[in-house]
Amino acid sequence: MKVRTIHRALVGALVTAAVTATALTAPASAATGRGTDPHAATRAAMEAQVQAGVPGVLGSSVGEDGVWQGSAGVADRITQRPREAQDRFRVGSITKAFVSVVLLQQEAEGRIRLDDTVEHWLPGVVRGHGHDGRGITVRQLLNHTSGIYNYTEDPELLKTLTTDFDRHRFDIHTPRQLVDIAMTHAPDFGPGKGWHYSNTNYVLAGMIAGKVSGRSYASEITRRVIEPLRLRATTLPGTSPWMPDPHGRAYGKPDTAPDAKIRDVTEFNPSWASSAGEIISTTGDLNRFYHALLGGKLLPERQQRELLTTVPTGSPGFTYGLGVLTGTLSCGVQVWAHDGGIPGSTSVVASTPDGRHTAAFNFNADWTGDTSALIEAEYCGKAPGTTPSPLSAALAAMH
Repeated sequence: MKVRTIHRALVGALVTAAVTATALTAPASAATGRGTDPHAATRAAMEAQVQAGVPGVLGSSVGEDGVWQGSAGVADRITQRPREAQDRFRVGSITKAFVSVVLLQQEAEGRIRLDDTVEHWLPGVVRGHGHDGRGITVRQLLNHTSGIYNYTEDPELLKTLTTDFDRHRFDIHTPRQLVDIAMTHAPDFGPGKGWHYSNTNYVLAGMIAGKVSGRSYASEITRRVIEPLRLRATTLPGTSPWMPDPHGRAYGKPDTAPDAKIRDVTEFNPSWASSAGEIISTTGDLNRFYHALLGGKLLPERQQRELLTTVPTGSPGFTYGLGVLTGTLSCGVQVWAHDGGIPGSTSVVASTPDGRHTAAFNFNADWTGDTSALIEAEYCGKAPGTTPSPLSAALAAMH
């Protein structure tokens, strides 16, 4: 949901899985300076994740080498079925960019301003323990400078998502209930006085998008993004715990004990993620979305500038816009990216600034794996190593 929201609480012992890698690569004549096989490093990085304990990895990219798809490990630990390109998975916080697009389109239509206060749209909702929606703007929600407490850090809710997961996996949460959890805590700082990743910001953003339109944020995302881009495998499940076919299994370690067993956590009610992280998609659809997003196909020029106007995150070299992160990789390539974690699933999507080279990956695991290693491999041709990439620290800051 938020990047590594649950994963940091689920760190346990690693497991070993057999590597089963498949790939569709572009012809050698289309290769770049990375060699005759431009995705050799990416495949090696995917296989390294499986060797480190991820049951299965799914990846794809679109660029000057054409469309590439690959997988490593398995989609199902029982049947040993390999992961397949069309498999759907929960994308977690990658959802946030979809929500930002909705609000920015609404701004372009003159229906809302980014500098409107939260109180203007949601009277009395952000109040309590020092929170005051009268001094927080929509822009501050989208770039995480509001200071609003992150409800997924609440100890009681976190317990229901980890050690008590099985007992609460089908619980229903409303957006207002999630915000109310945050209001029982003090804010992290005053509005605009710092940066802290908070899922509450995007639950509120979804509520505001619905208030502006008179429709749910899910219907607005569908109408404004999913349908125009023909993202046929992308859905917002709402309160449904079921994954649409085709899909593999999702694995988690809700117990943080060293000997914690891997459990199948595929089915659960994602309403606690709400507009901060409920979307289900595929690597192909995520690539299409980021190609359109960074290519300027979803927003007018002024709103595109707003999307890409960033604030410091505290991670050197990486800054945060409105639902997207940017920075420079170890090889000097700039990317815009976001990752997302939710029980049983860890995802990342990235793009060059012009939207011409996109890449998306997914782990069917929530306790281990390094998404930054895959981005480094894809964009830098960097083989797996032990030195953390600059992107790794930036993604870790999004907690």
